Amino acid sequence: MPKYILKRVLQSILILLLVGLIIYGLLRCLPTSYIENMARQLSTQPGSKSFDEWMAQLEASYGLDKGVIPGYLGWLKNAVRFEFGDSWVWTMPVLEKFQKTVGLSFIMGAIAFVLELLIAIPLGVIAATKQYSKTDYTISIVALAGISLPTFFFASLLKLLFSVKLGWFDLYGLVGRNYEQLTPWGQFLDKANHLVMPVMVLTVLSIGGLMRYTRTNMLEVLNADYIRTARAKGLSEGKVIYHHAFRNTLIPIVTIVGGSLPGLFSGALITETLFAIPGIGYASYHSMIGGDIPFSMFYLTFLSVLTLTGNLLSDILYAVVDPRVRIA
Repeated sequence: MPKYILKRVLQSILILLLVGLIIYGLLRCLPTSYIENMARQLSTQPGSKSFDEWMAQLEASYGLDKGVIPGYLGWLKNAVRFEFGDSWVWTMPVLEKFQKTVGLSFIMGAIAFVLELLIAIPLGVIAATKQYSKTDYTISIVALAGISLPTFFFASLLKLLFSVKLGWFDLYGLVGRNYEQLTPWGQFLDKANHLVMPVMVLTVLSIGGLMRYTRTNMLEVLNADYIRTARAKGLSEGKVIYHHAFRNTLIPIVTIVGGSLPGLFSGALITETLFAIPGIGYASYHSMIGGDIPFSMFYLTFLSVLTLTGNLLSDILYAVVDPRVRIA
């Protein structure tokens, strides 16, 4: 196992370096350029230099006068020392902006993740044990709806119903208008109130895939020979399902869950932007449309690290929960 983990870590580092180069190259090709916008603004000032002169000066200042590979190597040299520069859009160090926003995204993601497990896995088991019944069809329809609904469409429906029609929640933002006049407990409830709809979107749109996955694996286990043997021995249906079948169904589910854990820190770019929740996803969206290479580069590399870590965790957890698996 230690040799396998070391091998996977080295492979992940190589993949990360290549992915970082691709990300850097794509960001250099963005149609939106912060440098161009700044140069255009500076060149319009009275007595200022021309646009081309400002472009040359700013590109040299930000290291964009080099080619893609030399520029990436320069960024990588600073990145290994955890120096990611200043965000052009947010006018503060990249790591400082990240620390201010990642906590809120983690809270939203963690709540949605727990709700997803509590809802999707039991429903998937119920659908499998009642195959081809009305319950199974109903759960399957809900799962397919969750998989198929676009984020922006479902979020708009929630806004129309709960904000416009019922007036229960605000349309946007993390705090209300009278937030400063509230008590600490009132401020907590105000923030919680603003997070209800975003968490609903994250939860509903994520339960479908896990629910179908649980159902499929549960059906496969229920048709196994050892389950028929357990029933032939006279064991109760509840013990057969929840003691024998469900435990083996958890093996592939744990790998999926392990791969989902790093995603708690990545934020929900579309959901946070639609509800104007100032998390890491919201910050990264505005950085990308603003041509903010330092922050966008950090965020996308951060996502790559999370993805590779999730895959590694999934492989390790699979070996841990299944004693039949032995890695040579």
